[in-house]
Amino acid sequence: MGLGSNLGDRKFELDRAVAGLVATVGIDVLAVATYLETAPMGYREQGPFLNTVVEIDTGLSPRELWAVAENLERKAARVRIVRYGPRTLDVDILLYGDLVLDSPELIIPHPRLRERVFVLSPLVEIAPAILLPPDNCPAHALLSDLLQKEALDAPNYR
Repeated sequence: MGLGSNLGDRKFELDRAVAGLVATVGIDVLAVATYLETAPMGYREQGPFLNTVVEIDTGLSPRELWAVAENLERKAARVRIVRYGPRTLDVDILLYGDLVLDSPELIIPHPRLRERVFVLSPLVEIAPAILLPPDNCPAHALLSDLLQKEALDAPNYR
């Protein structure tokens, strides 16, 4: 699960979401990555995000897990006004084992998982050898590629 917040007490919101996952019947929290502060993507007129990734074991179906994610966002009073805009809490299902699901309401793996350092970095922290479906691409290799690209794109690169 990916968690992010950039409104209010960001750490509190992430801590409360992790506690909500721990308290949910059918979910065992196995690991929580270090919280990472990052600049916003997409809509830039907002404050920085605090992000983390949580590894869970669950017997819930993907749709049941999605309902848990939506409930956590609702408890954090998340409001959806601007796409990629400010939010008290964003909860994403990044992966569900090796499942590939593409439905109108839920896509697994998360469709932008491979493009985001703020997701791949904490993911690799807690699961360094993880392979991403459907092609078993090593997450650490994607992260390395993204970090190299960011370095090349940096304004002070020579």
